Amino acid sequence: MAAQVSILFPIFEGDEKSVEYKALSAVAMHDLGIDMLCKAMSKTEKEEKLFESVFKAMSNDPRVASYRSDVFEDVLNNPQMREEMSQLLEHVQVIKDFGILKRDVGAKAGLWELLHKLDEINDYIHSVESIYNCLDKADIKSAGLIALKAYVSEIYKDSYFEELKKDINNIKMDTSEVQSVTIGINLNNRFEAESIGLVSVNNKQFKTSTILQNFSSAKGIKDTTEWKGDMHYKPIEKDSVNVAGKIEKLGGFMAMNSTAFVTSDVRKSIVNIPDDDSNSDVPKYLDQVASKMLNLLVKKLKEVLVKYVGLSIGNITNLIPEFAYYIRGAELIEKLQKRGFTFCKAEAVDGPECFMDAHGVYNMKLALEGGVASFDDVVTNDLDFNNDNLAYILTGANRGGKTTITQAIGQLFVMAQSGLYVTGTGLKYKPVDNIFTHFPADEDKTMDLGRLGEECTRFKEMYGEATSDSLMLLNETFSTTSFEEGYYIAVDAIKAILNKNIRTIYNTHMHKLGYNVEELNNSDYKGRAVSLVVKSSGDGKRSFKVEKMPPEGMSFAQDIAKKYGVTYEMLTKE
Repeated sequence: MAAQVSILFPIFEGDEKSVEYKALSAVAMHDLGIDMLCKAMSKTEKEEKLFESVFKAMSNDPRVASYRSDVFEDVLNNPQMREEMSQLLEHVQVIKDFGILKRDVGAKAGLWELLHKLDEINDYIHSVESIYNCLDKADIKSAGLIALKAYVSEIYKDSYFEELKKDINNIKMDTSEVQSVTIGINLNNRFEAESIGLVSVNNKQFKTSTILQNFSSAKGIKDTTEWKGDMHYKPIEKDSVNVAGKIEKLGGFMAMNSTAFVTSDVRKSIVNIPDDDSNSDVPKYLDQVASKMLNLLVKKLKEVLVKYVGLSIGNITNLIPEFAYYIRGAELIEKLQKRGFTFCKAEAVDGPECFMDAHGVYNMKLALEGGVASFDDVVTNDLDFNNDNLAYILTGANRGGKTTITQAIGQLFVMAQSGLYVTGTGLKYKPVDNIFTHFPADEDKTMDLGRLGEECTRFKEMYGEATSDSLMLLNETFSTTSFEEGYYIAVDAIKAILNKNIRTIYNTHMHKLGYNVEELNNSDYKGRAVSLVVKSSGDGKRSFKVEKMPPEGMSFAQDIAKKYGVTYEMLTKE
């Protein structure tokens, strides 16, 4: 049997070292809006957490990104396969939610546990058959799904699998005959339960009826213990069972201390057995009773299930969250595409140079938040990283879109490396090993060190972890102090970033950094810093377009002055 296949975390044959994954921090997830993406993709809280774990796993190996993006493209381009897989995986997920997958068929396993295990194997058979048929019909091209198809085909066509199907089918026919059990209770002269036992095992379920229909005499009491002439009662030993206590725990269906007969409404409540800690032993007790009376069936079940105790069911069921990730991602992208938003498949490359060439980029949050009426209202941008454009000093007018474009670049790398289509019309990039964000902290996090101290401490920690394969996104870093102090610290920070050759966007209101960008560059550095500006249109409105150019004057100060009416013209206007 071939090794287990993963469609998210590939193992490359012949590779001496395993792929390394680094964890994207929860802070970076929030700063980039990836938590919003997870919520938009998922249908349940469990799915949301699963998707977060995928996005957090960052690897700079371009083979991983390509492997994932090829699988995603197959899932996106095969809607019929996606629909069939979605239905199957929702069915199998129920089994995982009930936690049955890790149960063993031990010597003390009771009837109900064996039946659960039987259902698990039956669903495994159904899953293998469904995945095989689904992939066999689909037009798949990705290495991941092709490997999965070969893996499942090997299982499906194996004689062992055919034997398993026959055995499980035969035993299922036997166990399906058990539809209900009849329990008998003996009472003393105070109408208290004296003993309890299993009367019969039936192939039909009980139907609702009034209890008096079953009684013969005028007093409503039968003069015999016969039940259609075939009633077998096997009492359970008093020493091993607290009979009265067990009866009371059966959903409170018999108030034996106050009435001789139970009403039909109370009788119906037998199906509502509580499942809290105080009543957790009731199902086990019923299991004990049924197992004593069904020894032959239990024995047969164990014989079949022990035969397949080594069956690796997890190899198939572990694919559930992986398929769910691709399916939900494809559903979201497809929905946004129908609204006119552009997405493309990213191309991961390798090489010594820090690299990115992105076209038509926009922030995913614009599509998810519904802040724009249509894609026609979205402003897109082109941006690249290379040795000539390694660290961008991004300036521009207040609320001009600096944070929006900074977030968008981080989103590109997270989505691309996780396999999803990305916003825009084209992306070619070298994957990063991690993304470090330095956005303004919440006020309660700066109480001890002060804002500037907190910023410096956080930047030092980030810089220590970052490598030449990382991406660093700085948003108004070192702006909580005076301009002179902030500028002094920022200059050293950027020089250190260039020295380490880290792809960076530094979004700042310190326009002087952009003016003096050449003073930051040093011939010893591989990469260079460059000024990037969010341009203003001729009429003073925001254009949200970025361009490599010197800063457009002190636009931020002008904006603030106009906002609060302190320009010369506004102050002297009569």
